[in-house]
Order: sequence, then C-alpha cells, then structure tokens
Amino acid sequence: MSAPLELFRRLTSGLFVITATHGGRSGGFTAAWVSQVSFDPLLVILSVHPGHATWPLMEQSRRFAINVLKTGQHDLARHFGTSSGRDVEKFSTIRITPAGGPIVLADAAAWLDCRLERQHGAGDHIVVIARVAGGQVLDPDATPMQYAETGDMDGSAGLFPLDW
Repeated sequence: MSAPLELFRRLTSGLFVITATHGGRSGGFTAAWVSQVSFDPLLVILSVHPGHATWPLMEQSRRFAINVLKTGQHDLARHFGTSSGRDVEKFSTIRITPAGGPIVLADAAAWLDCRLERQHGAGDHIVVIARVAGGQVLDPDATPMQYAETGDMDGSAGLFPLDW
C-alpha cells in the first residue's frame, strides 16, 4: 500500500489566495482545498485552518474573495502561503484591484466574491460553505495554477502520517 503523502499528492486541485477585510484590517492566505459544490444556488466549499490570521476576518465579515492564481505565480503563492498576517502586511507590495468588497489581486486569473453561509469543524480545519455573489475573469488566456506546482513550499509533506 502507498504512503498517504504519495496518494494525496495525486489529488488534483488549484491554488488560490483567499482574501478578507473587516474593521480596517485585511488578510490573505493560500488555499488548495476549494471546490464548487452546487449550481443552484452557486456554492463553493473551502477548508481553512482556524489559526490563519485571516480566518477571524472571514468569520466576522461573512465575506471573502477567492483569487485564482495563474500557472507560474510561485512568488505570489509563497508570499501568501509562508508568512502570517500577524507578522507582515501582506498587501503592501501586491497590486490590488478595488472591487467594492474583499481585496482582489490584480494579477490573478480570476476572482469570486463569496458570502460565508455555513462553517463546520473538520479535524484540524474548518470547512466553509459560501455562496458566490459575483466575480470576474481577469485574464481569459491564463491557465490556473495547480497545487502540485508548488512542491513542498508550504511544508505540508511533514503533516502526513508516514503510514496507515
């Protein structure tokens, strides 16, 4: 039987930057566990570690954006995925686009404006179900980045059990 890490690395998923604002604060983090779950209404699901500095902003505002990264945007993925908003102002060097709501990354392939509807504890993460209220394709020719492109940038390989 294969090791859990080897199996889970073969589950395909995109790479996204989740952004939220509340009370004059802003935050963002990378996420790979994002998926559409319904057509009517349009719903998405994502998994959030409750320790992320952005989680309280999402929970309090009940609104966030899913920014779809493009293939090759490793620096942007690293920027949002390997530092905490408690230690650094993540948007000080990033081009953003005013969207009248959550922060939108100007260099993203696309973005979705989401309203948090439900949340459920799931192991060491929180599963969020959100209604998609709008969004925009910013680069119609872009290929969305895949999580596998990042290798072990986030250090997640060490989180998997070695065996069953």
